[in-house]
Amino acid sequence: MESELLTKTALFRQSTVDEIEGMLGCLGVRRRSFAAGERIHRMGECIREVGLVLEGSVRIENVDVWGNVSVMGTRGPGEMFGEAYAAVPAEPLMVDVVAAEDCRIMFLTVAKVLTTCPRACPNHARASANLTGIIAQQNLALSRRIFHVAPKTIRGKVLAYLSDQSERAGSPEFDIPYDRQQLADYLGVDRSALSAELSRMAREGILQTRRSHFVLTGM
Repeated sequence: MESELLTKTALFRQSTVDEIEGMLGCLGVRRRSFAAGERIHRMGECIREVGLVLEGSVRIENVDVWGNVSVMGTRGPGEMFGEAYAAVPAEPLMVDVVAAEDCRIMFLTVAKVLTTCPRACPNHARASANLTGIIAQQNLALSRRIFHVAPKTIRGKVLAYLSDQSERAGSPEFDIPYDRQQLADYLGVDRSALSAELSRMAREGILQTRRSHFVLTGM
C-alpha cells in the first residue's frame, strides 16, 4: 500500500515500486505517527528532513504573539511539507506544522535526496530533480496566497480564492481543503464575518455552498 502511494507522489514521479524501495535505503528514511492536534514541527526549529504524508493530513500555520492563527496550507496523503526549510537547514521555521487528524509521516533527509548516492543511480537523480521542482511549486503556492489575501474586503478575498480554486479544478463546482475556521484563518479574516459574507453571496446568487463544497453560479 505504501509503495503504491509513493509511486503517485511528486517526489518519486516516474519511478517504479522496485526503484523506490531501492532508493529508500539510502535516503535516511524514518516513519512516525502523530495524533490529531499534535505538533510535528514548531516555529523557530531548524529542520533537515522533509515530511511526506502517508496517512491523514497536516496543517501548516503561523501563530503570532497574540495567538492569532493564519493557515498557510494543508498536506494530505502523498504530499510533502518542510522541503524549502530542510534544503536550507540553518533557516528557522516561520510556521508550525500540526497534525490535522491522526496521521503517519515519512521523513527523508533532504541532503541525502539532493546529493547523488555512491551508486550514482538514475532513479536517485530523478528524485533529486523532482524535489527541486517541488520546492519551486511551493514558492508558487506562497505567491498564490498573496494574491488571495491582497484584496481589501472579505468578499474580494473570498472571490480571489474561490476563483482560483475553480480554475484549478476546471469547473465551477469544487471542494476546498478547509472548513470555515480554517478558511477564515487562511484568508486572515474573522470567521463570523466570513460566514456572514458567504451567506450574503449565496443570497445574491453568486455561489452555493455546503461546508467545504462550492458552486460558483453568478460570476
